[in-house]
Amino acid sequence: MTTRPQWYRPDRQLAFRMALTMFTLVLVYLAFVFVLGSIFKNLGFVFFFFIALIIAGAQFYFADKIALWSMNARIVTPEEAPELSEMVSRLAQAANLPMPRLAIVDTTVPNAFATGRNERNAVVCVTTGIMRQLTDPELEAVLAHELTHIVNRDVLVMSIAAFFSMVAGLLTRSMLYGMMWGGMGGGYGDRRNRDDNGGTQILLFLVSALVAAISFVLVRLLSRYRELAADRGSALITGAPQNLASALMKISGTMQSGRIPDRDLRQAEAVNALAIIPAVKGEEVQEIFSTHPSLQHRLEQLQRIQEQMESAGRLR
Repeated sequence: MTTRPQWYRPDRQLAFRMALTMFTLVLVYLAFVFVLGSIFKNLGFVFFFFIALIIAGAQFYFADKIALWSMNARIVTPEEAPELSEMVSRLAQAANLPMPRLAIVDTTVPNAFATGRNERNAVVCVTTGIMRQLTDPELEAVLAHELTHIVNRDVLVMSIAAFFSMVAGLLTRSMLYGMMWGGMGGGYGDRRNRDDNGGTQILLFLVSALVAAISFVLVRLLSRYRELAADRGSALITGAPQNLASALMKISGTMQSGRIPDRDLRQAEAVNALAIIPAVKGEEVQEIFSTHPSLQHRLEQLQRIQEQMESAGRLR
């Protein structure tokens, strides 16, 4: 494999923000484990831990198959899509990646995503809508964005980040159902024991709900940072940040225009967290609850990168 170009370096400020977010998540998770250990001295919470571990493991190991199946994507050979294959092959070589598998979805939604648990199991998927709508340089920029997700191992990072959030969510739902259908104290025994059980359930419910809520926000914050990192990677690989900016504006404009059938949008929502632009029609959700940064935020970063590259004479 070729050596990654010298200019292919991480954004230190962005890397610091991602590291700080991960550190905060770790603190929240450690506090959660400590509380669970205090409440369940007999390790009763292990059941939920292993259920979440099995779910997270399945999601991680079968991430590519789940995403492709949910979108009705079709794996294609280089002979079936020679232009797309040549473009991805060239970009993968520039990013020091093995050639990923390619998939195409027949839908009017202009989008693309990358999935797979590691570089050797990666899949880059594009829709027929995005191939029709974008120019070759714009499509190249989008593909470079997706390859950067593979370089950064984002499927692995986000799976780890979301794991304890899943544990907290399972516990919260379990406690809620238990209080709704089993009563606060539940079971047999004297009144004091029932009161103690009820108090434990309330405490566990509140702690789990708090951890789930904090994790929800932090995981989405981390996801937005990963998207910004992928945007930056695309700009550096292609040397043309203006092409990604143009592609993002086109895709976002189409998503908001109402020209896409609701059926196609509903299908695309299954991979919103993976897609370069979430499939959302109408008003954008508040950025704090979104897996993606706002379009304005992304365009501003690309403009800064373009100015930096122009000053260094590296812009194509």
